[in-house]
Amino acid sequence: MNGSTRQAADFLRSYDGAKIRLMEVCGTHTAEISANGIPSMLSDRIRLISGPGCPVCVTVSSYIDRLIEYSMSENTTVLTFGDLLRVPGSGGSLADAIARGGRAEYVYAPSRVIERALEEPDRSFIFGAVGFETTAPVYAMLLEELLQRGIRNVRLLTSLKTMPAAIRAVARLARDAGEPVDAFLAPGHVCAVTGTADYAALAKELQVPFVVSGFGGEELLAAIYALVKLRGRGEMRNLYPRIVRPEGNPRALEAVNRFFAPADAGWRGLGMIPGSGLLLREEYSSFDAGSAELSEDRPAAGCRCGEVLTGRITPGECPLYGTACTPVRPVGACMVSAEGGCHTAYVSSGGKGRKKEADLT
Repeated sequence: MNGSTRQAADFLRSYDGAKIRLMEVCGTHTAEISANGIPSMLSDRIRLISGPGCPVCVTVSSYIDRLIEYSMSENTTVLTFGDLLRVPGSGGSLADAIARGGRAEYVYAPSRVIERALEEPDRSFIFGAVGFETTAPVYAMLLEELLQRGIRNVRLLTSLKTMPAAIRAVARLARDAGEPVDAFLAPGHVCAVTGTADYAALAKELQVPFVVSGFGGEELLAAIYALVKLRGRGEMRNLYPRIVRPEGNPRALEAVNRFFAPADAGWRGLGMIPGSGLLLREEYSSFDAGSAELSEDRPAAGCRCGEVLTGRITPGECPLYGTACTPVRPVGACMVSAEGGCHTAYVSSGGKGRKKEADLT
């Protein structure tokens, strides 16, 4: 631990000022904060709360339900990334649908979507395109290749969200509940694409600090230190300048803007938020599998994932957490993804494979 990191750690451990609630928006930040043992290094007057920065977690159940419908359709296969196979809809998951004879497959890269479409040109493929601004350029690149190669048996069912409007909604929800968020750890991966202007504007509008951080333990500790020191000031600081630039990634933004346009979007825990999503532009509607219709969320009975995502409760306050709902048998989306707050809390409490505070000392 270098001198500046030690200074930050000492300050945060001994902090005895006003209580402060800090939200890490990004699910990867949440996981890395836990993995590096940072919560144990903080004064009990500093509370870290997870936000809506897990794309799988904020995806509404009607979206999963539609993917399941497609998987059971004749001559149709659903393709997905990551954990989407296990995310519960209102009546089970894609994995459950497979057990009933549905067709759904995990793909590790967009290139596999192209390969599957070429392997079975007479079969229809529905690609579950879920994510934030970070992954939207990947889907834009896929669409570009589909166009260039004249592939017409792939359509996208999109659930693409953009962060600024959701952060504003979370801030207002917390304020109205009498438990305002005092500072935000901005999503580093998202900022690498979009730049920092939106977060500087949010800091000014909400009059709370935002800090852009990397994902290493010392970087996160420095970011939390900066947020505590900046409390009450509507300022944005970029502590990840080697990756995040004010203008973002112009080429990625250009690709996204070519294929997608802003749209209203439904979020688990937040409802419909105007202008917080991305839908395919009208000229590319032939590649869309009905994404605009999907906004309803019907979580399983007892699941409080939406409240976890918005910082209204901790994972342990959900009655299903750790009993009916575990990573092996998830009831809610927050327990499925490695970026989900419930999954992180569960794994961290078990202590398996987690880094300890000693790793930073």
